[in-house]
Amino acid sequence: MKKSTMNTLIGSALAAASGIFVYKAYQEKNSVQVREDMDMRNSNEVDQRESVEALEDSAEQGLSQLDSAYRDEWQANAFPQTHKEMRELEEDK
Repeated sequence: MKKSTMNTLIGSALAAASGIFVYKAYQEKNSVQVREDMDMRNSNEVDQRESVEALEDSAEQGLSQLDSAYRDEWQANAFPQTHKEMRELEEDK
């Protein structure tokens, strides 16, 4: 076989392979599946379930998991927990 014929065959095979590769990549791009958002602050399910720590901590009883997370955040930032504490802070100013 001539060298030019061999180069043409190899080039054609590479072009065909790259075409198939691009076609398959395009098919996969259009078939991507996205899972639903699992962020607990956007979930109604978390807002309805009772706090995990409700059996151990009396302050957690009656709180949902979302309320419990907010309570933990407030405690970490020293945010007043009751109206009485808020009034005391306002009077101290």
